[in-house]
Amino acid sequence: MSNILCPHCYGVNRVPDQRIGEDPKCGKCHKPLFSAKPIALDGAGFERFVSRSDLPLLVDFWAPWCGPCKMMAPAFEQAAARLEPRVQLIKINTEEQQSVAARFAIRSIPTLILFRGGSEIARVSGAMDASGLVSWTTKQL
Repeated sequence: MSNILCPHCYGVNRVPDQRIGEDPKCGKCHKPLFSAKPIALDGAGFERFVSRSDLPLLVDFWAPWCGPCKMMAPAFEQAAARLEPRVQLIKINTEEQQSVAARFAIRSIPTLILFRGGSEIARVSGAMDASGLVSWTTKQL
């Protein structure tokens, strides 16, 4: 069984591991747990996902004024479609969530951090294409 957080209501769902790939729905709001799109979170949502999710989380720390971040956004979406349901992809706007960015000492953007079990397991800075994102994430797991 794995704890999977709903991207819509942030409810915690216990899903049997063998059923994760079967388009599970949230027990609280009944929406899909996976949408093949990155989840934009605020600080509280980020804390909830990192502390409660059993799935690895790939977090893109970005800003709206950042050219490389804008260039990588479509690739990050494509990577979400390829990595879910094994990994959930999250976006943190460092302009709006400065405390989260400071906590993880984000010095350049885009920065990607991979979390598992509430802990950072890998980090890389710089834009990547979808294949690079999928390859880097898979190698880290």
